[in-house]
Amino acid sequence: MKILIVGYGRMGKLIEQTALAAGDQIAAAMDLDNISQLAAMGKTADIILDFSNPSTLSQVEAYVRRTGTALLSGTTGYSDEQMNRLLALGTYAPVLHSGNYSIGIAVFQRVLQQISTTLLPDFDVEITETHHNQKIDAPSGTALMLRNAVDPKGEMTTVYGRQGAVGKRGAKEIGMHSLRGGTVAGVHTVSFFGTDEEFQITHRATSRQIFVNGALHMARILKDKPNGVYNLQDLLFQK
Repeated sequence: MKILIVGYGRMGKLIEQTALAAGDQIAAAMDLDNISQLAAMGKTADIILDFSNPSTLSQVEAYVRRTGTALLSGTTGYSDEQMNRLLALGTYAPVLHSGNYSIGIAVFQRVLQQISTTLLPDFDVEITETHHNQKIDAPSGTALMLRNAVDPKGEMTTVYGRQGAVGKRGAKEIGMHSLRGGTVAGVHTVSFFGTDEEFQITHRATSRQIFVNGALHMARILKDKPNGVYNLQDLLFQK
């Protein structure tokens, strides 16, 4: 593949290193200091891998509309309005957005979808996510993905941490808790608390390499798809 990288931090540099080792080419690497150059660029790559931050959306959006370049986005922290704009790019190019490209997390989501209908509403659900002290958004995009896997219809209320006399726990709550510290690549735990029993699933990432490997794997699938918005689960499990 020929790849245009947007977001040249630790993730972007690891994408570059891994892609080059696999024989791919890097058309360009954009970051906040040079993202404005996209306005003068033509189509130079098969796909954009965007692991930047929401502030670059306008430039990426304009580029995809103009060039029709496939877009794989792992950027988190978008507002609802920004996410709608991102997904609207499916009219111009194949688009995939995910808060986590780990294959293990994809399986985690699939398991949650299968078991939640059995455990709810008899079990209380709490989600805890832990990341390094440089992460700027909370909760993580992955934690939100896991919440949506538990509650795909949005029928439950998400409670972000608890403080003070908040009263007893509601029957249709999902607790969401974010921990930040050190160099943790990512730990996500979904806990189901029932009467006299507790059930937990934890995914632990020990490096960003798992996200890079998954993103490149999905990019190879996405780049040749027709225009449209794609779901990682559907592409990975060939629904």
